[in-house]
Amino acid sequence: MDHPHLRVGFVPGVEPDRFLRRWRTGRRPARLDLIPVPLSHQRDALAAGEVDMCFVRLPVTDDDLHVVALWEERPAVVVATENVLSLLEEVTEDDLAEETEIRAEHPDDAADRVAVVATGIGYTRMPLSLARLHHRKDAAHRPLVDAEPTRIALVWPRGADDPIRQEFVGVVRGRTARSSR
Repeated sequence: MDHPHLRVGFVPGVEPDRFLRRWRTGRRPARLDLIPVPLSHQRDALAAGEVDMCFVRLPVTDDDLHVVALWEERPAVVVATENVLSLLEEVTEDDLAEETEIRAEHPDDAADRVAVVATGIGYTRMPLSLARLHHRKDAAHRPLVDAEPTRIALVWPRGADDPIRQEFVGVVRGRTARSSR
């Protein structure tokens, strides 16, 4: 007998393993598959049916999606370990005033930007989760205390809502098999 499965996408920096473990501890109605999705493709993966639900980095503007905002990501900067800013515990916008910013050219270029700043050229901004994901020995990341955080959400098409997806939303929100909605 073929069991249903739920394909859940996730963008870089999101670590969905804890949700997979929670899903597997209960007697769930479907198999759960986790699928990495590039940030630039987070909306298209849903539209193309490559995933049933997706952990995305907001904003996502689409009235045809359920959006469950989940957690905030701390902003960070990445600099070369030789940069004086690497000596600080945390960084402020004022600390960056005399530095050169390596700006994002594409939603999926975080690793490339980290490689550039690791050579000693400037700094780059990104969510702390991405900075940790792309950690290198020659680069350091520091929290940027006075910048706006980013937010992670779980999204899925409104027209594709069903009990399996709702069960996964419950898992993500911390409900157990014994708790009620």
